[in-house]
Amino acid sequence: MPAPLSVLFDLDGTLVDTVPFILASVRHAFDGYGMSPSEEEWLAGIGTPLRAQLACFARRPEDVETLQARYREFWRAEHDRMTRCFPGAKEIVAELSAAGHPLAVVTAKTEEGAFRTLRHTGLLPLFGVVVGADSCGRAKPDPEPVHLALSRLGSAPRRAMIVGDSLHDLAAGRAAGVLTVAAVWGACTRETLRDAAPDRLLEDIRDLPGVIAALDREGSPSRIAPGPRRPR
Repeated sequence: MPAPLSVLFDLDGTLVDTVPFILASVRHAFDGYGMSPSEEEWLAGIGTPLRAQLACFARRPEDVETLQARYREFWRAEHDRMTRCFPGAKEIVAELSAAGHPLAVVTAKTEEGAFRTLRHTGLLPLFGVVVGADSCGRAKPDPEPVHLALSRLGSAPRRAMIVGDSLHDLAAGRAAGVLTVAAVWGACTRETLRDAAPDRLLEDIRDLPGVIAALDREGSPSRIAPGPRRPR
């Protein structure tokens, strides 16, 4: 029998419902700065490291440090109040863990931020590997974080998948040779994700075990057919 599929998850917008929190942090960072990215502009960059996103909108390179400090000030103060799992996320991750699937988080957060979120939501004990934006030299959409997660799990790309809500998650997964599953409930619209041609559009995280079962039946990590929806 083949080993269970390894499942790599993005964090913000995939497991945890933090997009409104992220946007509030951005507004705080740019308050009084004289300009601010629109929600659409910021959402387009979700999945890349904070500093890189801020640099796209700062008037001067030397402003990035101040903007980042203001963002993190708000983030640290409001994190616990504004961070929660999406409905069903913790239960599904626990189900996959109990079934023997190697699990990892691959996120654009720093490791410090990722561990705080995972501890706060109760997800941390379910993950054997956490790869943040500062865990390696390059971040998503580069495949390096995906390769690092697979290496730490001892998993081969052909027996792995990544679940994420941004184009950067899909690009990193595709470049690493793993199955790409787009979470349509996060930062990107369904149409944007569909146009990126992921291996699967996932409408609800509670459908993920069915996707994995279909992959095992198909025997190939490519273009699986939708399975029956799980009862709510």
